[in-house]
Amino acid sequence: MWVVQESSPVRCEEHRDAMSVLRQQGLLQGTADRGKTHQKRMTNQVEFLFRFPSHKSASIVAKALSPEISHKIPKSTIVISLNDAALRLTISADDVSSLRAACNSYLRWIQTALAVEELV
Repeated sequence: MWVVQESSPVRCEEHRDAMSVLRQQGLLQGTADRGKTHQKRMTNQVEFLFRFPSHKSASIVAKALSPEISHKIPKSTIVISLNDAALRLTISADDVSSLRAACNSYLRWIQTALAVEELV
């Protein structure tokens, strides 16, 4: 949680660049809450549910993703479950940027698997 402390108003002639003011206040480097300790690291999680016309289509996509699951993406955990004609993809990550990277990767791999399935 970011806490911005009140300070004296900044005049334009004193600081023409707002980024330098933020750097001086320590907000961009995350030093504003440096003294606080966090007891629990927040885990970011997203869940996708893909419904397919048949169990066969869902299992083809799940098998196509299996090599990618064996190569772990840093700072993230991937769980894929197959239930009849539905594929559930759960992605958990330590931070939002890792979550976004994992989502982009897996969604692109699923899109590629579906495109290949249409061609075959």
